[in-house]
Amino acid sequence: MEIAVGICVGFILWFFARYGIGGFYTIGPNERAVLSTFGKAQRLEGMTTLDHPVSFSLRQEERERYQYPQVRVVGPGVYWKLPWQTLHKTSIATITVPIGFDPENGEANGGGHTLEAVTKDQLNTGLSGQLRFTVTEQNLYAVLFGVKQPVAHVMGFFISILRDRIANFEAPIATAEVEAQGAVGEVLHGISINDLRKNLRELNERMDRECASAAARYGIQLDAALITAIDPPQDVDSALAAINTAHNHVSSEISLAQAAADQRIVQSRRAVEIETLNAHAEVEPLLALATQLGELAGAGGVGAVKAYVRNAQLALRKKSKQVVLNAPENTL
Repeated sequence: MEIAVGICVGFILWFFARYGIGGFYTIGPNERAVLSTFGKAQRLEGMTTLDHPVSFSLRQEERERYQYPQVRVVGPGVYWKLPWQTLHKTSIATITVPIGFDPENGEANGGGHTLEAVTKDQLNTGLSGQLRFTVTEQNLYAVLFGVKQPVAHVMGFFISILRDRIANFEAPIATAEVEAQGAVGEVLHGISINDLRKNLRELNERMDRECASAAARYGIQLDAALITAIDPPQDVDSALAAINTAHNHVSSEISLAQAAADQRIVQSRRAVEIETLNAHAEVEPLLALATQLGELAGAGGVGAVKAYVRNAQLALRKKSKQVVLNAPENTL
């Protein structure tokens, strides 16, 4: 009897120590947790991720596939759980990794530092940079229960989009073409490594837009993707340097030609303005003289005009060295 009583007391003490005191748990400032009762997470009835803005970035055909239930999130603090409840905890701190990071194989992609991709002109190149991501509190179900290895999934998602962007990247290049009415820009498409290097900012911004649905897919939000370098193979590095030099030389010559053409246009316009002003300067005295002669003819008659002409002839004859006169007809 005493043995049975001792066993019962020992069981009660063990149960109290195991599930009473041991049932307390803490959630740190950078942690979030979900409790499950008999293996089922505590859900918010009738609510899914499709009701939350986190799913707004999904395409229409993806919404049904990535529909996760909303769960009750446990924030920072000290709590106690029942014996039949299980705690699922994860960190929401921001993590920064190289873009070639592989959580399943640390030796892949040169230790995670260089990611290989093929450009549209079939040239193999190496990409380096950083990726910053964090677990989103609005879709903890996907991280804890929906995806087995969410970090591996989100890295594969990012790498597949990045390689697709590199393989189909087209950079618009404006080339000046002078025609009769002015310069007209024609849009071409660049696909080489040089074009990728020149448009790293546009590539990073496009990657941010393309990866916006990662939070709805895997519960991990990609905060920023920063591609810092695009390195070609060693055997084509010198060729790319020569292409850059030739391109810079051509751009310089085009700029000089455009500057010279603009200068000549300005000089031509100035010359036309000067000649126009000179013509006006010669015409104005003649117009004024015609006006004066008209006024004389109206005031004094034909005689006044003849007198004006005679006086004008006297001034001209004083300046001349020789004068030839027509003989009157009645002298013959």
